[in-house]
Amino acid sequence: MNALSPRSALPVELPGPPLLAVEDLTIAYSLRGGETQVVNGVSFRIEPGEVVALVGESGSGKTTVASSVLGLLPENGRIVSGAIRLSGTDVARWPSRRFEAIRGAVVSLVPQDPGSSLNPLRTVGDQIGEILRIHGARDPRAIRARVLELLDRVGLTPAELRAGQYPHELSGGMKQRVLIAIAVALRPALIVADEPTSALDVTVQHRILDLLDELRRESGTAVLLVTHDLGVAADRADRIIVLQGGRVQEQGRAAEVLAAPRADYTRRLLADAPSLAAPRLRRAVPAGDDAVLVEGLVQDFAVPGAAPFRAVGHASFRVPRGTTHAIVGESGSGKTTTARALVGLLRPTAGRVVVDGAEIGTLRRETLRRFRRGVQLVYQNPYSSLDPRQTVGEIVGEPLRNFEPFPQAERARRVAAMLERVGLGADYLSRLPRALSGGQRQRVAIARALILEPRVVVLDEAVSALDVIVQAGILRLLDELQHDLGLTYVFVTHDLAVVRRIADTVSVMRGGQIVEDGSVEAVMGRPTHPYTRDLVDAIPGGGSGRIPVPTEA
Repeated sequence: MNALSPRSALPVELPGPPLLAVEDLTIAYSLRGGETQVVNGVSFRIEPGEVVALVGESGSGKTTVASSVLGLLPENGRIVSGAIRLSGTDVARWPSRRFEAIRGAVVSLVPQDPGSSLNPLRTVGDQIGEILRIHGARDPRAIRARVLELLDRVGLTPAELRAGQYPHELSGGMKQRVLIAIAVALRPALIVADEPTSALDVTVQHRILDLLDELRRESGTAVLLVTHDLGVAADRADRIIVLQGGRVQEQGRAAEVLAAPRADYTRRLLADAPSLAAPRLRRAVPAGDDAVLVEGLVQDFAVPGAAPFRAVGHASFRVPRGTTHAIVGESGSGKTTTARALVGLLRPTAGRVVVDGAEIGTLRRETLRRFRRGVQLVYQNPYSSLDPRQTVGEIVGEPLRNFEPFPQAERARRVAAMLERVGLGADYLSRLPRALSGGQRQRVAIARALILEPRVVVLDEAVSALDVIVQAGILRLLDELQHDLGLTYVFVTHDLAVVRRIADTVSVMRGGQIVEDGSVEAVMGRPTHPYTRDLVDAIPGGGSGRIPVPTEA
């Protein structure tokens, strides 16, 4: 057997080469107009059983490096120079067919998006069994037994039921557990986890990372953890490699990198990671001047042939004018339904919703139209909330065309001024959304929301799709705009680290109920409800992580 036979043959317990050695790796993509290098001279190593975090923002090259280790570079990508050694064997230029023999058995992948990584037409059990069949398993009973064992091990019980389900019947966290079961099925020596929790709620994220950690400890599997969040790396990694622009900025033991970063870029990542950054200086919360008042909100939805589904039950909270109130909770908690009620997209089943002096349940047609001018919504996904056929100028100017009969020249002046306000110059006016980054798109969405000079802005997971550096920039922008324009924000999020960064007060929702409410200091510093404590404990880098992080980072 050579070094790249299944895991039992790998020389992981004997002196010798590291499990993975990436040596002076340079990778280029063929694009229109020529070839562009995206990874430049990257070198690092991983020992058996070690967790190494590859950290950087979008475009840093971290996913390209990870893909090359798995032999999964896209067709227009090529390794220009360097080596990728698995237990001493250079696999950098292996053809895809040869890589298939070790992918899953020696090196395996946990991908980023559980929603698009599973076949919707095949059962969960069939998809887990496929990796066993690819690598030679033939006995249907043995395959079935191993599938059930894996489902049970990753916490998908009862295993018999889960094996027969299709992906659409599972939550995001459950789908990610299926992907982990596939990744560990053949007990590989190395798992590449590419942003494995970025699409998940914070408590689900915590449980998934705990599961990976348990499986690693049991089998001695090493993990290459690809992430944009130094908070996650702080909790989980033995060593950290920081990438920017395809180059290693620094690497070393996690505790040392976090306590005394040498590179400016690492210091910036630390400053921008919401779970590691210092909380904001809170505003004094005035009494009696509420921009938003919610009293006993009930929101039911009709279900054909069944009793109505109650998405929100008797929720109450207030938002003083000029402050930021966060509504936090996991998917399905009722927070987005509450947000839609605040902007008049839903009529309350019961209770009162008063925004800027107007009770939403009493508004009709023209009064509702005027109300919506003063209360704006910023959606979660900057990639789907902008019309791809419109230019940036048209997108931002559309609310003015709908609400204000300004002459074209005045409208153009206001659009340009608002874009400037959110940090986008006049050269962005003629661009289409596809030519913008995620952060730039979200700035356009914010400009569109503010062009009518609203007094209340509801932001529904407005930064959850963004890298931490871009996210931090958007949060700073929102803070500046609030200070300058006197805006009131209702900020919907699943991430308490972001709440600590931007909010003055917070309501914690679970199952349509508000289980805790108050100032951020009280709720996060002295949580009284077990669910809130779970959310606080799940903040990466800020709870019981095994790597100390200085509070001033």
